[in-house]
Amino acid sequence: MYVHVNAAVSVDGKLSTHQREQVRISGSADFDRVDEIRADADAVAVGVGTVLADDPRLGLDSETRRTRRREAGRPPEPARVVFDSSARTPSDARVLAGDAETIVVVSRAAAESDRERLRAAGATLVVAGDEQTALPAATAALADHGIDRLMIEGGGELIFSAFAAGIVDELTVYVGSLLIGGRDAPTLADGEGFLDRDAFTSLALRDIDRLDDGVVLSYDVE
Repeated sequence: MYVHVNAAVSVDGKLSTHQREQVRISGSADFDRVDEIRADADAVAVGVGTVLADDPRLGLDSETRRTRRREAGRPPEPARVVFDSSARTPSDARVLAGDAETIVVVSRAAAESDRERLRAAGATLVVAGDEQTALPAATAALADHGIDRLMIEGGGELIFSAFAAGIVDELTVYVGSLLIGGRDAPTLADGEGFLDRDAFTSLALRDIDRLDDGVVLSYDVE
């Protein structure tokens, strides 16, 4: 499986405010760039924290791109994936609405009643990990489900976990021209952080593109 992480951050590396309020960091040109990445993916993934904070839809904005996918024999929309160890995704979350398949990845510790609630809301469940979702096992299960190209959009906890698990192939980051601040504001890669310098992820800068009032940094993961 090919895994592409994409995010938009402020110049000080924040995804949103310390209150987890969504901030418009990029503009229409970057939204179109992100839509193109989604259109190329088999599935778009977020963590449950992003679902609870932002209630994203994770669908395509462009009908032209939906048509292109249909003509290629693919579903018009990529599948949606939520990494949700405890099955906290609300039954009325927008990520569960619409015709695109939604896969919720839970741990074995998730209550059976919550699993059944999500199934009743139309989700396909994948179980990977004991207390927390195990990303290598989860991506293997998603690959068995026919997902060859996965786009991860956030949040910071999931992005860090993906890098820590060594499953990321490509990173693109839009850096907007604003400063958010706040020691508790979420960053591109939250979580526990790497405890050893030898574990740091090495990136190879491939491109720098000016877009809207910011820049897009494109990296290959070494």
